[in-house]
Amino acid sequence: MPRDASQSVGEASARLDSLLADIYVKSKSEVCGLSRAEFDSILAEIARKYLPADTTQSEVCDFYSTLRVEELALARSCAIGNEHAWEVFLTRYREKLYEIAGYITKESSTARELADSIYADLYGTRTRDGQRTSKLASYTGRGSLEGWLRTVMAQEHVNRYRRQRRLVSLDEEAEEGAQFATVEPEAAIVADPRVEAAVDEVLVALGPEDRFVLAAYFLDERTLADIARTLGVHESTISRKLDKLAKSLRKQILASLGRRGMSRRQAQEALEVDVRDLRVNIRSRLAQETGGRAFSKKKAETPAGDGS
Repeated sequence: MPRDASQSVGEASARLDSLLADIYVKSKSEVCGLSRAEFDSILAEIARKYLPADTTQSEVCDFYSTLRVEELALARSCAIGNEHAWEVFLTRYREKLYEIAGYITKESSTARELADSIYADLYGTRTRDGQRTSKLASYTGRGSLEGWLRTVMAQEHVNRYRRQRRLVSLDEEAEEGAQFATVEPEAAIVADPRVEAAVDEVLVALGPEDRFVLAAYFLDERTLADIARTLGVHESTISRKLDKLAKSLRKQILASLGRRGMSRRQAQEALEVDVRDLRVNIRSRLAQETGGRAFSKKKAETPAGDGS
């Protein structure tokens, strides 16, 4: 390896190690009972999940810098049963959980029941193969912990509704005069219409390639490598493009919500909504008229230097 290349690798490694040390302090992991090695392992696990194999150390540093590391350390410490972390979690989020549940259920007693029911899953009272299982172990710090809790709560509400519906026989429904009922579990969860309008506005304005990349990755669950092959680029290019698109979309939606009368804080809180609550047809907004493969073919047939 040439000396300059070796020096660059060494500098990147030194930067990563320095960043990890800073992040450990910033995350307050030690207070939560996580060692430096344990927290580094958590970060590495998250990086493996979201970054392609050929990601450079510099790109890993950039990725780590976007994580909500203090919330991540708290959640993961709760997941392994640290009592101090759990006390901190309850202090910060107990009332928030009740507020979220109230927003979802629209009824106080049902809201408290929903909030209380989620504690066992969050605390980790169940075990699997002798290991404690906590939903908090799946939090990755890529978004706010409050937003993640809202998503978990909304899904639990839907699951509880579906379980309840399965326990009621068709005959019992008929006796109650409910044989023609068409209630959907998601109907109880209503997002602010301004959020739906803002999301719709921003998605419609996207260019064809951006829409294709977003639909392929988030809706069709295609890999970065597969999307890269379709577009004839390296998968790291797609990774960077997705990251830039996500940041750009959030910025544009916040601006759109501002134009609709929301303060910055209101807009940020509104964006914590579970995407399943939106009545925007995301797939139709991201769909290509010709489809991904046809789009790729059209791009490949465009003469070099053609600005189209």
